Formats: sequence, structure tokens, C-alpha cells
Amino acid sequence: MKIKRALISVSDKTGLVDFARELVKMDTEIISTGGTAALLKRENIPCTEISEYTGSPEILDGRVKTLHPKVHGGLLYLRGNEDHEAQAKKHGIEAIDMVVVNLYPFEQTVAKPDVTLDEAIENIDIGGPSMLRSAAKNYRSVTVVVDPADYADVLEDMRNNDGETTLKLRERLGIKVFVTTSKYDGAIANFFNKEQETTCAFSLCLPLGARLRYGENPHQQATLYGNFDEHFQKLHGKELSFNNILDISAASLLIDEFTEPTVAILKHTNPCGIGSDADLKAAWDKAFATDKQAPFGGIIICNRPLTEPLAKAISEIFSEVIIAPEFDAEARAILQKKKNLRLMRKLSMPEKKEDLDLRSVIGGVLAQDRDVRNAKEFDKLESKVVTERPPTQAEMQAMIFGWRVVKHVKSNAIVYAAKDRTLGIGAGQMSRIDASRIAIWKAADAGLSLAGSAIASDAFFPFPDGLIAAAEAGATCAIQPGGSVRDEEVIKAANERKIAMVFTGVRHFRH
Repeated sequence: MKIKRALISVSDKTGLVDFARELVKMDTEIISTGGTAALLKRENIPCTEISEYTGSPEILDGRVKTLHPKVHGGLLYLRGNEDHEAQAKKHGIEAIDMVVVNLYPFEQTVAKPDVTLDEAIENIDIGGPSMLRSAAKNYRSVTVVVDPADYADVLEDMRNNDGETTLKLRERLGIKVFVTTSKYDGAIANFFNKEQETTCAFSLCLPLGARLRYGENPHQQATLYGNFDEHFQKLHGKELSFNNILDISAASLLIDEFTEPTVAILKHTNPCGIGSDADLKAAWDKAFATDKQAPFGGIIICNRPLTEPLAKAISEIFSEVIIAPEFDAEARAILQKKKNLRLMRKLSMPEKKEDLDLRSVIGGVLAQDRDVRNAKEFDKLESKVVTERPPTQAEMQAMIFGWRVVKHVKSNAIVYAAKDRTLGIGAGQMSRIDASRIAIWKAADAGLSLAGSAIASDAFFPFPDGLIAAAEAGATCAIQPGGSVRDEEVIKAANERKIAMVFTGVRHFRH
């Protein structure tokens, strides 16, 4: 059946005018509502207001306008069903062959820091999801468009089929509706579940991003869901793997800790070297010097456009992925000689960084706020000194550098740092003293001195032994959360060794 009548009511008006004009050219009658109708009329596109079509006025400040039998009957009645056809004729219900609807911007509204409960409630769409679901249920006869990105496909299908759409397209668009409305309802439920402290279920609905070759290991199937591609663009190289994606995400969260020009190297989501310098090649040298073995097959990220000198240095080792906000033409030419190396442009991070960190567990999902960068964490650190000797300015800078890194190292985590680079990293050990020993050994293996370094610990030292080992290795200052029942013993050990120590009061476990 040709699409003779379309109902259009959208919040996001991207591409709408051109789409509606093409529908009119194909002799499609348009019914519309509110602001959408006003826009179409301004553009001289003929349309019928919904109240004129139904014979009922929009009431309750527009809350009720499309909830009408002429709308939902026109969408839901089964074409070719004699009983339905007769009832539709009896009640003056005409077929609506297409619905073009996108929903009130609830998620954008509640993302605002000053959103009120009343404002959130007013942005809960009722008529839109109802029309979408009615149309999608009857997708065998009705074309339903919830995403402006699908306008071109719909028009092409109609041109190729004498004003009709194919069942295959209608089915795909119908599925998209149920995914969209499920996600929309989930966002509403999650908002109220958090704001009103109810005991309702957590809801999550994400679009299919990509089907991956396999998971962490070849015998595991894997799929990417969500909008990963809105934050990263692959410029070159093989298809991304499950592990690549994990590493890219970890690398991006780490590099966002730094505002100064910085290069970081990661392996299996753990940092293995970070350096900062106005010259990116010098920053790379500092990062690479921390550990020259682990970066093989690793991930490299920088927070400035990647330059030719840095590209030459990186090209000397095998890497899986290189990430930057941009690549100089000369740098890209060098790196693209390696056909399997993935080059990723880091486009952006979510505006609202307090997004959820989700972990799957047996029988469910754990959800928590993400441990994001907080500049205020470094406010008034001088007032958090717990030792007799306060740190020097250089020591304070080294502690802050180490603290930014250690939160991204698997617990138990220890980082030895200077003011602009890592010197030794110990990750994922069952005891903190073992993590410290590994960091010391890694520094020695790399030929780096820990004399005058800062030690950062993601959680408190449960015993003085970790701090004593750091002092013996050459550290002169320490930064840790504090909070152990043996804090006084640790402070005493620091004072005896003239170590300056800060208790941040913030823990950064990373399991």
C-alpha cells in the first residue's frame, strides 16, 4: 500500500523539513502537532493540525492531543481484516500509514545539574511512545520512524517502490521503536529510582554497537553495545577486539587525569608508564623509560595531536592501538605503514562524567558512580600533612602525579613517581608490600633511581612495612588515603625516616 497519510510529531527537528517536502512530492498527506505543525507551515509545507483531524482540541497544556481513537485506530486496525475494516469505516477512522515521532528530551533534561522534579516530569512523553508502539505493533502495514537518521532510507525505499516501503524496512524500524521506548522508559525509571530512593529495578537498554570476532579469549563470543563510536573514531588498522576496547576505555579515563601534555602507555588496562612534558617526544621518553618490556603489544595514548617525532619513536615498537585527539599528517603517514596498527581519534568524553560503572556478577549487575577525576581532591593538601616534616613543592607535585596514576592501577596498587613521570608501578598484588616490592624491582630493572621519589598508594598502608620499604628504596614523601587502625605506627615510621606524608581521606580501589 502506498503511504497516503503520515502523522509527524517530533522534538528533534533535524532534517524534518526536507523529509516532509519529499513526502508531499509523493502525494502523502501530513497530519502534525504543535511546534512541528508550526514549523511545517512556516516552510509552506501543507499539513493538517491534529485537532482538526480528530475533531478534538488539544487539552491540558498539550498533554492530551494524539490519545484519540482516530489516531490509534488508524494505526492499529488490521488492513484486510473485514471486521476491522468495517469498524474503522463505522467510526470514521482512516488509515495512518506512517508515524514520524521522536520523544521529549527526558535524558537531556535530567542531565542538567539544576533540573527540578517538576521539569523532569513535564519531559515525560506519553503520546509519543503510545503512537510509536501502536505503529510498531502493526508494522506489517505501518511505517514508523523514530530516528531522523532513517529519513534517507525511508525516502529511498518509497522512491524504489512507487510510494511504498518494504516489509523488511518496516520490520527493522519497528524493532528500533521498541528498543528506543524501552531505553526511554528505563531512563525515566532510573531517574526516579535514584531521586525518590525507591526499590524499583535498574533498567538498561543500549543499541547494538558491533558484533566482535570474540571476547577476551577466542572461545568467548562478544558484542559491543552503546555509543562507543561517538567518542572514538578508527582511522586505520584492523577491527577492534574486545580487549582493545577495554584498553581504549581505560587509557582514555587515565589520560583525562592530566591537563598538561602527557603520554601514557597501558597493558591489560594497567598503566605501565606515564610522562608529561611540553615536548610530546620527551613525554614519551619519560613514559617508556618506566618499563621498556611491558609496552610490547600495548596501548599508547596522548592528550595532544600526535607529532612526527613521537610517531617515529612509537613506530620502533609493536603496539596494538595508538590514541590521540588528532594525528599530524606526517605522523599518520609513518604509523599507517603498519597495516594492523589501530589508530584511534579520541573525539570526546561524556559531558556528564558521573556515569555509571557497571560490573557483571553471578546473577546480576553491580552499579556504582565512576571514580572520575576530581580537581578538588587536591585542594588544601597542605592541610592534610600528617608528618612532622611537610613536603617541598617538588615533592607535592610528585605526590599529585603519582596519585593521578595510582587510581588507574589494579589494586593493590603502588606507584613511585617524580613530578612529571612514573618511576615504578606495582599492580594487582594480594599484599601492598608485594606491590611496593614489584614497583621497586621494575624501577631497578629500568635503571631508574627512586631517590627523592614520591610513593602513592591507592589505599592505606595496613602496616609500616610498606612505608619502610619505600624509604629504603629512596622515597622521601608518601601520599595515601589513611584510615588504618595502625595509622599512628605508619606516621611514626615516616617521622623516624624524615618522610613527608599526606593523608587524602580518599581511597581509590580498582578491582
